[in-house]
Amino acid sequence: MIATMTIAASLAISPAAAATGPEPEAMAAVDRAGGARASDDPLTRPMAVERAKEWLAPLPPERIFGNSYLVGFAGLSVALIDTGAGLVLIDGALPQAAPMILSNVRKLGFDPKDIKFILSTEPHYDHAGGIAALARDTGATVVASRRGAEGLRAGAHAKDDPQFDYGGAWPAVSRLRVVKDGEVLRIGRASITAHATPGHTMGSMTWSWNACEGKRCKVIVFASSLNPVSADRYRFTAPSSAPIVKGFEASYRRMGALKCDILISAHPDNAGAGRYGSGSGACRSYAERSRRLLAKRLAEERQETSK
Repeated sequence: MIATMTIAASLAISPAAAATGPEPEAMAAVDRAGGARASDDPLTRPMAVERAKEWLAPLPPERIFGNSYLVGFAGLSVALIDTGAGLVLIDGALPQAAPMILSNVRKLGFDPKDIKFILSTEPHYDHAGGIAALARDTGATVVASRRGAEGLRAGAHAKDDPQFDYGGAWPAVSRLRVVKDGEVLRIGRASITAHATPGHTMGSMTWSWNACEGKRCKVIVFASSLNPVSADRYRFTAPSSAPIVKGFEASYRRMGALKCDILISAHPDNAGAGRYGSGSGACRSYAERSRRLLAKRLAEERQETSK
């Protein structure tokens, strides 16, 4: 059963001091993604991991369909929905990406101050690192799952996260609104549904909504990462990892069953070529890709154990 809720747009995030720590590929004083000098703003201080230049390769903002747009990058998706009663942003990329995201919003003719909500897919620095700055600069309310909200408040990986051993931290968000699986955020002409998709993190959330052009409407899905990646020492076959594996299996079923005319994945290359997918069965293919990767990983770990 899908619960329905309307979230008050007046709940804003208070500016929080960002805690930044070394990632496995190290923090740097220079933003390798854009070549700019590191900002003194603690909420946008660059996290220049090895892949930042690829992830934040600039792309022009693009209308996908109807009221829905992309304002992100070649390697990290950020979506924008114009509800007619305010804007909704999905994900925030790396901390240093926040000014670029707001610039892309302006290029589309929108005022960033009209962003009422920022929806989070997962508590990882590459998707949530920019949220604290974006929320501060727009006054928007951040929306996440319960476990996702815990990670955003901490600005760090959860202990059961397969990537926990990477360590490091990113700008923390101090006040959030929590939604449950199946809840619907209604604002203006938009109804955005939250779908729990655990595995990559146990707090991962996928979002879907209708976008219309005249009488023609399509369901757009912004999918959280389903990639079974981890720190080197993590084992998906360990007994302690059983909830993670079960989470993935539940997410594959849920993703495969979603009505899905257009798929945006948190990392575009995880869903195929281009910034989004619009082919038949895009969400099912996305789930199957991860299912195969997890099966391969489990088989490799079992083979190692048997040696």
